[in-house]
Amino acid sequence: MYISKQLKQKNIAEYLLYMWQVEDMIRANNFDMEKIRKTIIDPYPSLTDEQRKELARWYQDLINMMHDEGVMEKGHVQINKNVIVWLTDLHLRLLRSPKFPYYSAAYYKALPFIVELRAKGADKDEPELETCFDALYGVLMLKLQKKKISEETQKAMKVISDLLAILAEYYIQDKNGELDLD
Repeated sequence: MYISKQLKQKNIAEYLLYMWQVEDMIRANNFDMEKIRKTIIDPYPSLTDEQRKELARWYQDLINMMHDEGVMEKGHVQINKNVIVWLTDLHLRLLRSPKFPYYSAAYYKALPFIVELRAKGADKDEPELETCFDALYGVLMLKLQKKKISEETQKAMKVISDLLAILAEYYIQDKNGELDLD
């Protein structure tokens, strides 16, 4: 919860990847709050009792959302889907604006990789940015499993990551009312 708040303010892309990981950790612990306390909450050494209770409530709220929204096995809760919607909206506004050629260039550099990912089976109905996040999350999971990642995949992820980093910067500016798209 504390990490998610910090990430949401500083880097929306990292926030989303973190939240997807939290969803998977909840699934891995079979939606069992006792397991979540033992494996996730208790290992935090510097939390006060009140902070532990607050973190447990946060996890319980996420469990409830996942249950209510039918994403117990796969998928993402609406609060995380909303981030994709907001980012997609900003992404499209940036592409339409003549003031952001650097962003457009980063997008067109990433586009062949996005097209390739979608051709390899990514959900063609999901926004392109979600395809990007899915790919980054997949590579993150491979790294956590200490699996080898091809040079080609690393190159693609670097280009996609660069695009999302730029978008995350513009997201903060937009949220602060500092982004002039016209």
